[in-house]
Amino acid sequence: MVFHRNVRLLVLLCFTSGICSGVRGCCFGIANMILVKRMRETLYSTLLFQDISFFDSETVGDLTSRLGADCQQVARVIGNDLNLILRNGLQATGAMIYLLILSWPLGLCTLAICTTLSTIMLLYGRYQKKTAKLIQEFTASANEVAQETLSLIRTVRVYGTEKQELGRYNHWLGKLADISLRQSAAYGFWNLSFNTLYHSTQVIAVLIGGMSILAGTITAEQLTKFLLYSEWLIYSTWFVGDNLSSLMQSVGASEKVFQLMDLLPTDQFQSEGLKLPRLLGHIEFVNVSFYYPSRAMVPVLQHVNISVCPNEVVAIVGLSGSGKSTLVNLLLHIYKPTGGQILIDGFPLKDLNIKWLRERIGFVGQEPRLFRMDISSNIRYGCTRDVKQEDVEWAAKQAYAHDFILSLPNGYKTLVDNNLLSGGQKQRIAIARAILRDPNILVLDEATSALDAESEYNIKAVLRAVRTDLKTKRTVIVIAHRLSTIQAADRIVVMDGGQIVEMGNHMELILKDGLYAQLTRRQADAVA
Repeated sequence: MVFHRNVRLLVLLCFTSGICSGVRGCCFGIANMILVKRMRETLYSTLLFQDISFFDSETVGDLTSRLGADCQQVARVIGNDLNLILRNGLQATGAMIYLLILSWPLGLCTLAICTTLSTIMLLYGRYQKKTAKLIQEFTASANEVAQETLSLIRTVRVYGTEKQELGRYNHWLGKLADISLRQSAAYGFWNLSFNTLYHSTQVIAVLIGGMSILAGTITAEQLTKFLLYSEWLIYSTWFVGDNLSSLMQSVGASEKVFQLMDLLPTDQFQSEGLKLPRLLGHIEFVNVSFYYPSRAMVPVLQHVNISVCPNEVVAIVGLSGSGKSTLVNLLLHIYKPTGGQILIDGFPLKDLNIKWLRERIGFVGQEPRLFRMDISSNIRYGCTRDVKQEDVEWAAKQAYAHDFILSLPNGYKTLVDNNLLSGGQKQRIAIARAILRDPNILVLDEATSALDAESEYNIKAVLRAVRTDLKTKRTVIVIAHRLSTIQAADRIVVMDGGQIVEMGNHMELILKDGLYAQLTRRQADAVA
């Protein structure tokens, strides 16, 4: 009867243990999924709202590595490490209590050995934390090299630098290999310590236990139980150490992630700012100066003063590095002036709601980047109002992009691919995107640099329409190296060395025979 009762109890405990283990694993798995999702959402959100200067100092490969591998590494804390540490810790505690009840002298000897093992385990875990941090940094650097090389594979192929790029990648792989060798050596020391102490426990238990049996203090049955439970205790301690070292690796990998997550968003997203009842488009640069934080001794702009009236077309020209594009970046509040201020309709730019202002500015850069989505979605991108397909096609016609879009395999539903479109076609799609917003201020930063002569002529027609058509009148700022593009501008601002050296319309500047006239003659000679 006792035997059958115990068998039934064992079967019940077996099923109960299995159910509890399954529920525990399921709960930890769900917690792991929620943790990874929230971490990636939080980290990605934090990165999106950082100042542009943050991205000047951080590399894309490093940030994507944090979003991918690092977050997944941290997820192991909940999904695996803590789960097993809690289970084995509970088993070790129960075994230790039972050992002390069986024989407190033997229990204290086993406890001393487990304490030594735990100390070595903590030292090993700290080392794993340091190496994990280095591994994540070296992995991010290797990913950055690979991402840069593969994205510029055509340049690599043209210049025949495949071996050079392989050398750069192998440099970081070598550093990873060195760290892995040290990790392997540390793991070997940890295994040596465990096996030595494990066998020491067995030897001590047999010696002291045998002496206790001879003295009549304990029975052979109790010694057998003690050996079995001490083995259970040692192995539970080993599993705790193994999972703890993995936990410390995750902690080491998570340090950079949590540092990034703790970053505050740039102040332009924290303050509401002013929303004007109507944006006229009167822009004033008042004694504006600027330098990049990383190059504080190299001024980019020096005491620039420009006033752009509503519905005026102003062109900014000058040699490369004269500060033309920097003016646009300051106007878009991508960077802040280090001196002076920018006024929009008489209000300081820093006091305005930047999101509201950007919705009313159309911008086309000199190297337009399109998203991997269809052409229609690329033209609609960033437009906050409801847009119909007819509006998209109208904007494309205004940018002289409609005809070539219809010639593509799926028309406006064609998926954008870097190899599918030429530079000029991308620029025309970007111009259509800016026109669709119906902005109060239109900024074209070298927007015709990749256009052929016919497309450039068409874009000049768009600029002429801006000046004459009351329906499309808006403030326009044009930056161009091709001076033929901006001859019809109301005013031309000539910059050199971060300062304004000339200002006037095309004929006035030609008659003045200054830098603008020299640039015009050089381009005419180059064409001839």
